[in-house]
Amino acid sequence: MIRNDFKQRTEIVVGSEAIDKLRDANILVFGVGGVGGFVVESLIRAGVGNITIVDFDKVDETNINRQIIALNSSVGKNKVDVMYERALDINPNLNIRKVCALLTEENCSDFLCQDYDFVVDAIDMVKSKLALIKECDNKKLRLISSMGMGNKLDPTKIEISDIYKTEMCPLAKIIRRESKKMGIRKLTVVYSKEKPSETGVDEADGKKKRVNGSVSFVPSAAGLIITSYIVRELIK
Repeated sequence: MIRNDFKQRTEIVVGSEAIDKLRDANILVFGVGGVGGFVVESLIRAGVGNITIVDFDKVDETNINRQIIALNSSVGKNKVDVMYERALDINPNLNIRKVCALLTEENCSDFLCQDYDFVVDAIDMVKSKLALIKECDNKKLRLISSMGMGNKLDPTKIEISDIYKTEMCPLAKIIRRESKKMGIRKLTVVYSKEKPSETGVDEADGKKKRVNGSVSFVPSAAGLIITSYIVRELIK
């Protein structure tokens, strides 16, 4: 008999056994911004029952154009706090844990003390990404890592691949090179084959950091593709 709750329409597609698998799944998501926020949202709506979210950042006005948690009312709040509240509004029975912290090489292993079914890397910082990739490889945890989605306009160019088969993406090039140095044999990533535009602006405070542009429909698409991959793997 089909259930009469928010999982009903999903169960029609995947079946009751898959719904139980999703309910029991335990997922760790690093970064709840443009990509990661859509991963978390869609995992919850798909029926995943256990999620840990990690992000050190606060919602900024510049996030409103693309991040699902970014509203005028949430500007200035910790991203994990906003995502946590939103998640429980979707599923009050969700087992969710929030950590407001920056992942570093020194603390990375502390985050991976549970036997997660999947780890999602939606981190912007290269050093943090590499630390997570290395630690997940050491602990044999299933990881999917998001590459660069900035300065791009065509979500149909996004695909899932192994890092060593990627092309065009500048971030993937760096991760590919460094992963090889670390002895990583394979790494599942979501990346875009679209050539990024060369637009960007320098920080107004005079720093050399270059700020890339981003739109609403590319990072979000990457997040949904990640969730699709995870769900399909979990219910096999």
